[in-house]
Amino acid sequence: MRFIHTADWHLGNQIHNINRVEEYVFFFDWLKKEIIEQKVDALIVAGDIFDVLNPSVEARRLYFNFLASLWETDCSNVIIIGGNHDSGNLLDAPKEIFEKLNIFVVGSSVNLKIEQMVFELKDKNKNVIGICAAVPFCREAELKTFIDKDIQEENNLSDKGYKALYQKVFEVADKLRGKRKIPIIATGHLHASSLEGLHSDENDKFKIDDCVKNLDVIGNLGKVYSDIFPEGFNYVALGHIHYSTMVAKNPKIRYSGSPVLMGFDECKIKKGVLLVDCDFENLSVKKLIPEEQIFVYERIQGSIDEIKSRLEEYSVSNFEKKNFIEICYKPEVNRNIEFELEDVIKKLPENVSIASWKIVTEFQENLNLKNFSEIDTSDISDFDEESIFKNLILSKLNLEENSKEAEEALEIYLPLFMQILGELEIENN
Repeated sequence: MRFIHTADWHLGNQIHNINRVEEYVFFFDWLKKEIIEQKVDALIVAGDIFDVLNPSVEARRLYFNFLASLWETDCSNVIIIGGNHDSGNLLDAPKEIFEKLNIFVVGSSVNLKIEQMVFELKDKNKNVIGICAAVPFCREAELKTFIDKDIQEENNLSDKGYKALYQKVFEVADKLRGKRKIPIIATGHLHASSLEGLHSDENDKFKIDDCVKNLDVIGNLGKVYSDIFPEGFNYVALGHIHYSTMVAKNPKIRYSGSPVLMGFDECKIKKGVLLVDCDFENLSVKKLIPEEQIFVYERIQGSIDEIKSRLEEYSVSNFEKKNFIEICYKPEVNRNIEFELEDVIKKLPENVSIASWKIVTEFQENLNLKNFSEIDTSDISDFDEESIFKNLILSKLNLEENSKEAEEALEIYLPLFMQILGELEIENN
């Protein structure tokens, strides 16, 4: 069977108030074209359909319009699971209607039997060509229902819970498969360990990250290992990580990555979807990438002079597409970057906008944010709440440490923060 694996659409996402509706329409038009041209049997969307639990009307409209448009194609199966950004109830609401259209949704595992996560996949002639074990994102309380009570208080609950869940799901899927030589495809939305691609240039002091981020993950919290997936799965389609990668170098366990950029730290990642050919014995995976994008994003980073020089190149160029720039810099003594760049920014073409200014503080360098996804939580234990808050204020206000302006700002905000912190401690005790 042939299917497209995608995830992390994050419909409704905005980057610094950039309206991205055109971008998503462009992506869905391209995806539908690929579904038709590649003659796929199924589309698998591995979670984080929406960016927030209660998405906007426009975000929902994009979602429903795209799914409705697939009725015009030969794609006879659509599998959608909930991610950590999704409301399981919202995704599951139209489940009964969707099933009439061969759109199978598992928004949440709450009150769901294992059998309700397993579906037969059929081609346009109604022949069964595969089995899908559709496992959504599961919170700790949900995972506890799949493991014995005597081990629920142990460490690595995510690992043990997911391992038990996937084993149960595989057993049901394998029983449904019977003696038929058809593949079993599993889904998941989680943070797996041993990912490929986390490389960065240690010598680049101005590089905040390596254009890779693991959403909502700090250090190793919540990581699971590749052995949670039974070897009998022919392919595991994962979501949650925003770039395409294998897990533990296993070609059967993959993240598709997000198809559109989720932040300027991802602007160098080639976004797309995975085209998968999979049968009982063979597997082939190819990344499909749009030849062009409707918007262009760039992070310009370096010294003030280097940033100015790069912006001057923009000033003498013509752009048909909208270009959004994030300026990322380290403060320099006795220099005001916004004042020095004011004239060159005024000369930028109409289609070029400065979307964000980001300051690199000593605090960020100490945390080594370019490898943030690989930091163990113990690496930041030396920073207390007050230190983190101080550096957050300095970053947000673009203030230099130990400056008069920074001192005045902290005199205003720090007492308020400490008051709130004290109230939370009282409440928790």
